[in-house]
Amino acid sequence: MENRGSQFAIKWLPSLGDLAFLAPIWFLFGRLQGATTLLGDCDTGWHIRTGEWIVTNHLVPTHDVFSFSKPGGVWFAWEWLSDVIFAGLNGMWGLRGVVLLSILLLSATFTALFLVARRKANPVTALVATIVAAAASSVHWLARPHLFSLLFVILFYAALERVREGRTRWGRVPYLALLPVATILWTNLHGGFFVGIALVGAYGAGELAQMALTANREARGPAWQRAKRYFACAGACLAASLVNPYTYRLHVHLVEYLRDPYAPQHIMEFFSLSFHHPSAIFFETMLLLSAVSVFWYARRGRYTESLLLLVFGHLALVAARNIPLLMLVAAAPVAGLVQAWLNGLPELELAQWVRRAAAKYNQVAARTAETDRIPRWHLMSALGVAMVAALLFAPAPPKRFRAEFDPQSYPAKAIEALQRMPQPRIFTDDQWGDYLIWRLYPSHKVFVDGRSDFYGSAFEEKYTDVLSVKYDWERILSGFDVDTILLPPDAPLTGALKESSRWRVVYDDGVALIFRSIEKAGGKTISAPYQGSGAGRDREVTKTQARDQAITEKKTKT
Repeated sequence: MENRGSQFAIKWLPSLGDLAFLAPIWFLFGRLQGATTLLGDCDTGWHIRTGEWIVTNHLVPTHDVFSFSKPGGVWFAWEWLSDVIFAGLNGMWGLRGVVLLSILLLSATFTALFLVARRKANPVTALVATIVAAAASSVHWLARPHLFSLLFVILFYAALERVREGRTRWGRVPYLALLPVATILWTNLHGGFFVGIALVGAYGAGELAQMALTANREARGPAWQRAKRYFACAGACLAASLVNPYTYRLHVHLVEYLRDPYAPQHIMEFFSLSFHHPSAIFFETMLLLSAVSVFWYARRGRYTESLLLLVFGHLALVAARNIPLLMLVAAAPVAGLVQAWLNGLPELELAQWVRRAAAKYNQVAARTAETDRIPRWHLMSALGVAMVAALLFAPAPPKRFRAEFDPQSYPAKAIEALQRMPQPRIFTDDQWGDYLIWRLYPSHKVFVDGRSDFYGSAFEEKYTDVLSVKYDWERILSGFDVDTILLPPDAPLTGALKESSRWRVVYDDGVALIFRSIEKAGGKTISAPYQGSGAGRDREVTKTQARDQAITEKKTKT
């Protein structure tokens, strides 16, 4: 009776799964800037407007609707279903709904990751690995469709791990039959669907490696049969991915985009992570343990883990946007490696305090795991989501819970001045172009925005030439009949425009300046509303600091 009563009391307490669910929320609002972090990229704005266009027209767009520089150009809205979801949430609750969905996607992703890691290690070790993975992944936490891809990656990984363990069915349906169906949904949510196909193929390649390298001839036949099933599933997933509004043309477009050298050279999220970044220590930790795991698993004939860690480790080093992918495939193998070390430490010839500490940890972790197996009501997770939602929807939310694009980073105050101008053809950088779509579409169209795959490298090179004040920047602007330029004070082009006799400052609020051509401005300088002292402002725009370079680099894409 007493045992039953204690188990009832435990049901009210948070489980380790609850802690995994709440970890992204704590990290987002405790260490990062909360909603401001998720909305640190205004690509969210054009995704919402795209979803609204789809709902209004009952079509998925095939040609551009946002720009005056490439009007009617062929456009692949490859996150169209995510865009519709974002638009629906924005229509009901504004950006708060989009932010809340993004938080739930992150929490679901890392809860699923914990459940996978728990099958390879003690739940305490699995939870630590999950928290490290979440912290490292935070470099790419944005309210954008790629969050759906992160969730699908871990769901595919979990299903494939169950198949490898011999649990081939979910109910009566084989997992390998479910994955192609899931691919259809994934393909229409985000272009990262090819990662799922690659994951399935990697499991097949792991079986081939085992077949080729094992000394046991009798094991080669079963390995070949397993490899064939994985490869058949990968082929089915590839075929399923053709079920999208653009059919095979989407795949051709994606391949061309990924092969284009422009993105790795100019778009910041395609750059390697700076190891001065606050989250770099978590990435370094997981990367180091992943490297050790490659050899540890290979020695035990577990070539799938080694292959996954090698491939995704390389991708994470090449581009910061790939770091979350490595974290999702590395956390479970790394947790298994660490658990094996912890289990063996008490028997090794080490300092007594080390063996004693390891033995104590193992004892506490074992008791915690036993208690954690008692079913819970997950009230802590529900309470955490409820508190976040209450703060997001509060009439005057705290700063980190304000679902808005930061007015200190985007030209929020300049919008009113732009709205008073008759049909301006505005040049600005791609991030502010996203913001203009968010605030001014359909009355105003943009020169460029965050859809670098749509504009193409030839156009983007011209765009960066203008921002970098290359010798023919005025000719490029003239070729597009640009009559209005919107820029921050520290942009290199801002200094050149102030020196030019062809442009006049008509607005300045300290965050954004609006320049108009002499013809449009009437040859007169309109008084700017900025009331600052002006000290140092003209000099700063001509300084060649590291920040100036970032002005010519796009921060975000798809």
